[in-house]
Amino acid sequence: MRVAIVTHVVRHNDGQGRVNHEIARAALAEGFEVTLIASHVAPEMLAHPNVKWVSVKPSRWWPTNLLRQQVFALKSALWLRRHRSEYDVLHVNGFITWAHADVNTAHFVHGGWARSKYYPFGLTRGVWSAYQFVYTRANAVLERWAYRRSRVIAAVSRKVADEIRDSGGDPVERLDVIYNGVDTRGFASAHADRAKFDLPAEAFLLLFVGDLRTPRKNLGTVLHALKQMPDHVHLAVAGYLPGSPYPELARELGIANRVHFLGLVSDMPTLMRSVDTYVFPSRYEAMSLSLLEAMAAGLPVVTARTAGGAEIITPECGIVLEDPDDVTALAHAVVALASDRTRRLAMGVAAADLAGQFGWARMAAQYIALYRQLAGDANEAVRHASREEPAFAATLPGGQTLRQLPARISAE
Repeated sequence: MRVAIVTHVVRHNDGQGRVNHEIARAALAEGFEVTLIASHVAPEMLAHPNVKWVSVKPSRWWPTNLLRQQVFALKSALWLRRHRSEYDVLHVNGFITWAHADVNTAHFVHGGWARSKYYPFGLTRGVWSAYQFVYTRANAVLERWAYRRSRVIAAVSRKVADEIRDSGGDPVERLDVIYNGVDTRGFASAHADRAKFDLPAEAFLLLFVGDLRTPRKNLGTVLHALKQMPDHVHLAVAGYLPGSPYPELARELGIANRVHFLGLVSDMPTLMRSVDTYVFPSRYEAMSLSLLEAMAAGLPVVTARTAGGAEIITPECGIVLEDPDDVTALAHAVVALASDRTRRLAMGVAAADLAGQFGWARMAAQYIALYRQLAGDANEAVRHASREEPAFAATLPGGQTLRQLPARISAE
């Protein structure tokens, strides 16, 4: 079987990129030929003889991500149209190309984020806010187009699936839920090493991982809650730091000595094994990979109902807040865990057990089964067409053969 995957990057240290990396690995292990239409592909993936990389790199001269993404969508669609005979199944990720798809993995629903009561952007709140407003609204329209022109949508959580159903417009053809995976073995086998990150040895350590430049991940609420916690509770923060307002906020709150900004961290398993609890009250999340990673590392988690992934967390392994902005509730949840070591350790064990059900191999196997099913449907359409219309066994106008026809029909 020949599978084409359209994604911006294929590599380990990227959320969507890691998902597609694992899917591609599994497809190659099954003997598939894999074409990757992407801006970047990990070198080890390119070394495989069954991998073909179609490099699509919009120029950095385009001034915004919104425009660069449109250039990528157009270039990828043109290549896919010209090379339709070179793949049997097309797998895309949200609105990423103008081509119609067989499988579309929905990692995020911009329409859902725009409808959230926590959505902070507007046209009259400054240039940056106006850009974010336009970016979200444009992507909401484009993703609705993409989802309704895909044979199967694979939502990464039930939250995402519900938001797609609620987005309006024509109903989707088929909507499945395939949860993202996690490297359970890598996180479970790592060893604690606070000295590696210059973290205090005796403190009760919380960990926050996420984008530090926008309010969606909600680090601000965590910092305000930390001010209400005992002095021995510290917070480690991992994420891209330039342009972040949160170091200044920590200083204003008088807790800068208890907040440890680590920047981008490459060895996340060791960091997660070095802390006591993972805190992530995101205002909006589709399915948090870092939440799964923390659970795989044996950490109890404190999150919010608005964070994708919260739907799988049981009271045995974490605390789910109803309101991500409830500073007092967040502080009380953390203090309860900090003061009860027995309960905290038991929750960590339960979290690791639950994360064990979400390995990368399990996720990838579901996609492989979906590819086979779609390819089987196409083959059945070929057999049916050959019985009903034998004259079409010849080459069609434009050089298209009968074997290529069903997949094209399903995409139009």
